[in-house]
Amino acid sequence: MTYMEWFEAHAKKHEEIIKILTHLSDDEVIDYFIYENMQEKHPDFCLLYEENTKCHDIKELNCYFCACNHFRFADDGLKKEGDRTVYSLCSIDAKEGKTYESEDAIHQDCSACLIPHKRSVIKKYFSRDWREVMKEYNSYNKLNNHTIIGS
Repeated sequence: MTYMEWFEAHAKKHEEIIKILTHLSDDEVIDYFIYENMQEKHPDFCLLYEENTKCHDIKELNCYFCACNHFRFADDGLKKEGDRTVYSLCSIDAKEGKTYESEDAIHQDCSACLIPHKRSVIKKYFSRDWREVMKEYNSYNKLNNHTIIGS
């Protein structure tokens, strides 16, 4: 599955859940996305729910920003670093972030970063339109004057 395929599939799941929460306040919507509640009510939202596993070891894991709004990606690559293609990165260079590097590719590894799962961060960037919050996901070229490979 490509980054874009995952993004679109997840955006649709998110949108369907938000449609049933119109009666809730923004704070209640944020609370609704607590891991345990989502695991019970929307087991298909995340593959890890059926394994009873959290993506991050945090007591109050919130799944509203399953993907971080600081994550940048392009299926064709964002840029070249030597002979390798950078497919994803963190736009704020979070100190907890790492990279996974192979012979020909570099991908962002967010597994140690808790930024998008904290209530304060969700509240800061909150919108019921997940795509709106995530609109910069594939715009590293616009932010940093780079050309995405293949564009």
